Amino acid sequence: MNPNEPSWIAGLLDFARDGDTFTTPEPDGGAGPRLYGGLIAAQALAAAGRTVEPAKLPQSLHLYFVRGGQYGVDVAFHVERTRDGRAFDTRRVTATQRGKTILEMIASFHAPEPGALWQRPEPIGIELDAAVPKAPNLGFARRFEIRVAPGDDAVFATPPFWIRTRDRIEDDPLVRSAMLTFMSDFGMVPVARPEGSSAGEEFAASLDHAVWFHRPFVPHEWHRYEVIALNNADSRGLVRGSLYNSDGVLIASTSQEALWRL
Repeated sequence: MNPNEPSWIAGLLDFARDGDTFTTPEPDGGAGPRLYGGLIAAQALAAAGRTVEPAKLPQSLHLYFVRGGQYGVDVAFHVERTRDGRAFDTRRVTATQRGKTILEMIASFHAPEPGALWQRPEPIGIELDAAVPKAPNLGFARRFEIRVAPGDDAVFATPPFWIRTRDRIEDDPLVRSAMLTFMSDFGMVPVARPEGSSAGEEFAASLDHAVWFHRPFVPHEWHRYEVIALNNADSRGLVRGSLYNSDGVLIASTSQEALWRL
């Protein structure tokens, strides 16, 4: 990355602003017929953050994917200032394409303050030295270095895997939080697939997604993404994710429910 030029993710967060409505053209093409959900989530968080004091950092986001978005079509992000407090600000974001809602998000921002530091100890799914490089031929995947368990034949990558950006990303908390949000959608839907189901004619889609930001994120350093299945019922699968840095420190937690019609 040229230090005088914005990173690729910052370029995707370059909005035209009209009050609290932020509009951006989406790139052409992609890894599938629908706009990548992690991209829309990252942009929605960034739009919300542009209406918050810089001292307040992303704390969490909770969103619904209302309908599939399209590549090559502008997206408008309408931000509602739900609450401005001394320590927390809350924002609601509605993303639309051609006048139709594709995403609804609630995001919270928090001014950092001192407190207890603790995380639940968990086993390591795969060590970095035991993981092997993988280069999925999918849209934005070329922007990342990915290492997976030997024998992983998934189209993208099956958690647990290790990941980092190929380029350095600006030392901007909002941009880096958007980058984390972008990455958080990787690999979750496959884990939500019902165990023992056979491949064939099927439909899968993300329904909702949540991220909790615990500690600062450095995208160009290796991180391990662990995702576990929690439940399958009513054609829906629920999963929980944890993103750790190379020292085993929990950087963020995620959750997603996916629709699996087999």
